[in-house]
Amino acid sequence: MPKITIIGGASAFTDSLVRDFLSLDLPSGVLAMVDIDKKRLDLASKSVKRIVEVSGKNWTVEASTKRADLLPGSDYIVNTIEVSGMQTVELDNDIPLKYGIDQCIGDTIGPGGLFKAMRTIPVWLEILRDAEKLCPNAQVLNYTNPMCMITLAGLRATNMKIVGLCHSVQGTGRGLAKVAGIPYDEMEWECSGINHMAWFTKLEHCGKDLYPVLRKRCKETEVYEGDPVRWDIMNHFGYFVTESSGHFSEYVPYYRKRAELIKKHCRDGYRGGTSFYRNMWPDSRASRDERRKKIIVGTEKIEFKKSVEYASVIIEAMETGKPAVIHGNVVNTNLIDNLLQGGCVEVACLVDRNGLTPTKVGKLPEQVAGLCRANMSVFELGVQAALHEDKEAFYHAMMLDPLTAAVLSPGEIRQMTDEMIEAEKKYIPRFLSKNSKKATR
Repeated sequence: MPKITIIGGASAFTDSLVRDFLSLDLPSGVLAMVDIDKKRLDLASKSVKRIVEVSGKNWTVEASTKRADLLPGSDYIVNTIEVSGMQTVELDNDIPLKYGIDQCIGDTIGPGGLFKAMRTIPVWLEILRDAEKLCPNAQVLNYTNPMCMITLAGLRATNMKIVGLCHSVQGTGRGLAKVAGIPYDEMEWECSGINHMAWFTKLEHCGKDLYPVLRKRCKETEVYEGDPVRWDIMNHFGYFVTESSGHFSEYVPYYRKRAELIKKHCRDGYRGGTSFYRNMWPDSRASRDERRKKIIVGTEKIEFKKSVEYASVIIEAMETGKPAVIHGNVVNTNLIDNLLQGGCVEVACLVDRNGLTPTKVGKLPEQVAGLCRANMSVFELGVQAALHEDKEAFYHAMMLDPLTAAVLSPGEIRQMTDEMIEAEKKYIPRFLSKNSKKATR
């Protein structure tokens, strides 16, 4: 009977993940929910209890604002925390925008992603250090962005077993199969790189390369307009990438540095809309709470269709021994030869009772490896800044960010960073508010 503890139990992931857990061939277990927001935790836990009741499974639901109450005995820890996000989402977006840095999402790389990392990593490490004392053998499944920096910091600073999980690989694969007009289960594919920038280096059906089909289909307006940035990058770099056009457009220097380029390549919403996440998030959070209220009173239909998230797949494989393959974010220990060793990469992993075993990729095509390396340098410096309280490393991370560097000079980047530090000083580590030893001109 596994115990699954969700840290950030009122998050957007919870209801979907719980449905996945209840769909497993595990008749009983414990779902423990931890969140510092008592009001939203109460709402989320009542919603989960209702979902469990409808499932007919004999699972117990526990909830607490104190993680020390629920971590003991945990077999799996699912991390979905959001640290000060509601208070800072506008600052993360609006200050960079004033300097010409146009973000769509801004939670994984760029100014928004780096500041989110600084807010999140200290809290994340406190959670992991508690877990080291209270449930040291637990498998940690991280869903919180910025994925690479959060996962890497946890693996470097603690002894916990951690894998970073996302839905971009499996979601993109299904989308490509649909465009190619074939059943997803019949598609043969290989995908690796870094989170939100992994590449489908093999796409075949019955031994036939699907890329010629995709290159032809993307000339159709309806297909191209659904994902304009990703189709464009495929046409120029040769491979399809795993994150949405809006998110991916932030990770490279090509699409968001001038207004005419944004107009040409980006569209609304997840296709690249300016300030999309900043404008969408508060309403999305409120609507989620309303849906939970409907679940509790029985006016919202509860369906148990399994999502594409990997958490339940991992738990099922580890609990039953039935092997599975997932794509996880892990340390690059000679897995991808031409990416930073010791950095965080996203590769296929085998899962069974022994846990997760990453598979070796070899080399990525150099043109896409170069794009990954540019991002990995930002992540490496961000993690160094957080773990060693190194403000200069933080400046350097900002300076190496591909989008930021495409728009601003080093001095302008320091100025923008200092303005963001001042605006967010209540939410970030104190070392960032100390005077830098270097010139800021």
